[in-house]
Order: sequence, then C-alpha cells, then structure tokens
Amino acid sequence: MDGFLLTLWLLRLAFLAGLFFFLFAVARILLRDLHAAAREPGAELGRLVVVESPGEDAPAAGSVFPLDAVSTMGRGVNNTIVLDDAFASADHAALSYRGREWFLEDLGSTNGTYLNSQRIGGPVRVGFGDEVTVGRVRLRLERARR
Repeated sequence: MDGFLLTLWLLRLAFLAGLFFFLFAVARILLRDLHAAAREPGAELGRLVVVESPGEDAPAAGSVFPLDAVSTMGRGVNNTIVLDDAFASADHAALSYRGREWFLEDLGSTNGTYLNSQRIGGPVRVGFGDEVTVGRVRLRLERARR
C-alpha cells in the first residue's frame, strides 16, 4: 500500500470519528434537556391576569390563568382559557410560546383580537406586561411565579 492510500484511509477514519463524536455530543445535550424537562412536568411558562372584565359570567378582575406552550382563548369549552363573554368567539385567539418568546394569533374571530389596544392581523410577538383584549376581557401577560 502506498503512502497516498494510507493517508486517504486515515483521513476517512478521522472524519468518521469526528462525525460520531459530534453526533454523540448532540444526543447527550438532547437527553440532558429531556431529563430537565421531565423533572419539571408542571412548570408554568407564564400567566395571564384579568385586568378588566365586563362582570356577568366572565372571569373576575384579578383572576389568574397559568399558560401552557399553546393556550387557546375563547367562549368554547375546549379552550385552555374559557372566557364566557358574548363578544368573544368560540375559538377566539391563541397564545403560544416559541423559542423563548410569546406569540399571539387571532383565530378568525368576529370582533378581532387586540394587543395593547391595537388590532392584530397575524401572529405578533408579545412581551411580559403587554395587554391582550379578547371580546370585552382585557388580560395582562406576566411571568410565571417560581
């Protein structure tokens, strides 16, 4: 075997060893993240606090709703946050946590969804302290209590 072929085989083996090391490191990081998530199954990502409500059967001011990664709001009973307000649609809006940021999206509601008194058209980023209006109920996004 000449020197060129030997060098070529050594380079191939070194490349494969580097590739396996990289894949092992990625798998180890993923498993560590999965184990950390499994330790905190009920970890709250954020919460919505009712700032203003029309009264009647809608949630009272000061009510707190813990948020999941995807939380839907509306009058329908299948929503994460049920808002019994005549001006809210059955499936009104969704609040989702993506890449360490919150996003609000209107789900085709009749009266629209508002972020800080501005009607939204598509998914928009929401920060802590921002106010979301669904029907006549105004809610504020807050950090989760630890």
